[in-house]
Amino acid sequence: MPTPTDEQTEAADAFRAGHHLVLQAGAGTGKTSTLIQLAADTTRRGRYLAFNKSIAHDASLRFPRTVLCKTAHATAYAALGHRYTHRLNSPRRPAWKTGQALGITRAIRIGDHDVSHRTLSHTVLRTVTRYCHSADLTLDRRHVPHLRGLGTPAEQAQLAAEVLPFAVKAWADLQNPERGAVRFEHDHYLKMWALTEPKINADFLFLDEAQDTNPVLEQVFAAQRDHAQLVMVGDSAQAIYGWRGARDVMTGFDATHLTLTRSFRFGPRLAEQANRWLQLADAPIRLTGTDTIPTEVGTLARPDAVLCRTNIGAMTEVLRLLADGHRVALARGGNTLTALALAAQDLKEGRRTNHPELVLFASWGELQDYATYDPAGGDLQPFVDLVDTHGPDAILAAVDELTDEQHADVTVSTAHKAKGREWAAVKIADDFPPPKDTDQHDAHGRPIPEPVSETDARLAYVAITRARQHLDLGGLSWIDSHPNVV
Repeated sequence: MPTPTDEQTEAADAFRAGHHLVLQAGAGTGKTSTLIQLAADTTRRGRYLAFNKSIAHDASLRFPRTVLCKTAHATAYAALGHRYTHRLNSPRRPAWKTGQALGITRAIRIGDHDVSHRTLSHTVLRTVTRYCHSADLTLDRRHVPHLRGLGTPAEQAQLAAEVLPFAVKAWADLQNPERGAVRFEHDHYLKMWALTEPKINADFLFLDEAQDTNPVLEQVFAAQRDHAQLVMVGDSAQAIYGWRGARDVMTGFDATHLTLTRSFRFGPRLAEQANRWLQLADAPIRLTGTDTIPTEVGTLARPDAVLCRTNIGAMTEVLRLLADGHRVALARGGNTLTALALAAQDLKEGRRTNHPELVLFASWGELQDYATYDPAGGDLQPFVDLVDTHGPDAILAAVDELTDEQHADVTVSTAHKAKGREWAAVKIADDFPPPKDTDQHDAHGRPIPEPVSETDARLAYVAITRARQHLDLGGLSWIDSHPNVV
C-alpha cells in the first residue's frame, strides 16, 4: 500500500474507533484503496456492497479474505432470489402480451388522448419497477409514472386509477416462484428481500457509490446500524441518477463525516476546473490535484473519448465522427439509439410506437409540434432535428458501423454512462447548453444568465473528471464567462 494521506489516516482512525462513517470521496481520490486499508487493519469480518458486478469482482481480488464483496442483488439472491431462478430464466415477451395476460384488453380515453392497451401495459410494468426501487411497504398511486402529453393532475390521476389495480395484480403474480405472466427481473427479488427486513451478518458494512443508492437499498443498509458498523463512501457531487429513483443518501446520514479530496487521477489544472462545478453544485468538498500529473486543459484534435449530455447528442457525435472517417465505438453499444431511430421510423410511417417516451404521439408531425411549441417538449427538439436532417435509416446504418472500443479511434459516451471510467484525453460535446439569459442586464448592458442548476453542475463535474492527461472543455467552455463562477 502507498503511504496514506492525512485524510486516509483520519478515516482509518475513525473506523478503528468504531464510528459509523460517511466518506465523501471526490473523483479519483482513492476511495477503494482507502476501504481496503480500513479492512486490512482489522480482524473483524465485513461486507462490501458494490454498485455493479464488475466492481464487486474487482474488489474481491483486492480486499482481504475477511471481507465478502458482492452486489446488493447478489446478496438478495443468496438469501431469497434463488427461489425464483426458474422464472428469471424465462423468455422475453412483449409488454402488451403481459398486459393481456393481466386483463388489459382495451384502450382508454384520458382527456384528448387515446391510451392504447400497449401503453397501459408498459405503464403497469414501469409502476412495479418504480415500487421496487422505493422503500415503500405498499404499492400505490405515487409509483405510477407520468406520461408525456398528460398535462393536468386530473389526467394523471385518471391514469393512476386505471393502472394501479393491474400493477397490484402484477406484483401478486410475481410472488409465485414457479410460474406467472410477468417476466421476473432481478429488482423484483431485491424488493422482496428488503420487505423481509433482513439482517446482514457482518461486523461492518461498506456501501460503495452511496450517492446513487435506491431508497430500497438505503433502507436495508440503515437497518443494520444496531449490530454492524456502517461505512458509506461516494461523492454527493456525482449523484446523477435521480431520474431512475436513486438519491444521495450520504449528506443527511447520521455518522462521522470525513472527506477524501486529493485526486490521484489528474493534476492541479483539472482540479481547478472541477472545483468550479463543485461550487455550483453546492458540494461538500473541493479537490486538489496531484502535482506530478501535468494534466492540460485546452483544445484537442484527437480525443480518446467524446462525452455527451444526452443520447441524442451521442447520436449526433457518432454520425459526425463516422462521416469524418473515424472508427467509432459507443459506450454500452447502440441499443438506445436503435430504439429511438425505430420509434421515429414508426411515427414517420404513421404508426404508433411503443417507446416509453413517445407512446402518446400518433404521428411524426404531432411529435414535431410538441417539440416546437410545447414548453415540456423542448428537450425533444434535438432528436426531431436530427431525424429530420438525417432520417431514421441513416441513424440505424450508423449504429451498424460502430466498432468495439478496443479497435476504435474514439469512444462516444453520455456522461451518465462514462461515470466510473476514465480516459487519457477527453473532449466535451456541444450538447451541454449554457443557462438561458434572464431579462436582467449587467452594468455593461449584457444579459445576465440564469444560475447553473445543481443537476447540470453535477453532470458537468462527472464529465470533466473522466480525463487524466488532457481535457477539452468544448461544449462547457461557456463556464469561463459565467458571472456566478470564480
